[in-house]
Amino acid sequence: MSRKIVIGFDDSESARSALDFATNLAKSDGSELVIAHVLEWSPYSFLTPEELEERHKRRKEELNRAETALIGPIAEKLRADGVNVSTVLRYGHIAETLCAIVEEAGASQIVIGRTGHSSLSSRLFGSVAGSLAQASPVAVTIVP
Repeated sequence: MSRKIVIGFDDSESARSALDFATNLAKSDGSELVIAHVLEWSPYSFLTPEELEERHKRRKEELNRAETALIGPIAEKLRADGVNVSTVLRYGHIAETLCAIVEEAGASQIVIGRTGHSSLSSRLFGSVAGSLAQASPVAVTIVP
């Protein structure tokens, strides 16, 4: 069974550095890369049925856009370079969702950039990197 490495990717400069690191690692030992993109989605909204329907529609559109404009082209380029790649797109709390993806994939490592497309809230409540370092079920490599 081949080793799997999950790469948390948000298209930030730091995430691109992490992708380069994980790609080199995968090429060196034949690991499979699982490129994971998580869209933050708050479940704490009180919406009418019509608003929920609209929200669901927007959610599907955002996932499709992330697949076609972000994750898909990167995965195709890596496949052309001989890297075994799969992709996962999800909504949720980023660190929690990445931990779930790691467990579902049976990955042995997760690679992320030190900083991503974060906001003031991440500086106040903690970064994804910090949360993963504490909660991940596998080794976490944080790339500057």
